[in-house]
Amino acid sequence: MTAPQDPQQPAPTLVELTGRLAGFAAARRWQPFHTPKNLAAALSVEAGELLEIFQWLTPEQAAVVMDDPKSAHRVRDEVADVLAYLLQFCTAVGVDPLAALDAKIDRNELRFPAAPDE
Repeated sequence: MTAPQDPQQPAPTLVELTGRLAGFAAARRWQPFHTPKNLAAALSVEAGELLEIFQWLTPEQAAVVMDDPKSAHRVRDEVADVLAYLLQFCTAVGVDPLAALDAKIDRNELRFPAAPDE
């Protein structure tokens, strides 16, 4: 288990975290279950759990969720779960998530041009 993140230390990279996830799964012999379909399903479930935190909140209530330590902890845990399954899915299908995001932003900039300055 890793100690809590020291604010003076840089956050781990995606490559480092992806490696930790792979090692964690390998140590538990979970690789046979980490198929693209299973990982996509798990990602969807975890995204749903993140949504559940906000499900019935008004916009005003949702805006202050992170002010409450208990709900902020839940949000961080669900974000971590979503990211973990996304990184594991990307490994399973051979997608570089940062390259995919970069290419998608490029396409979106063409599809949705910025409003001209007035």
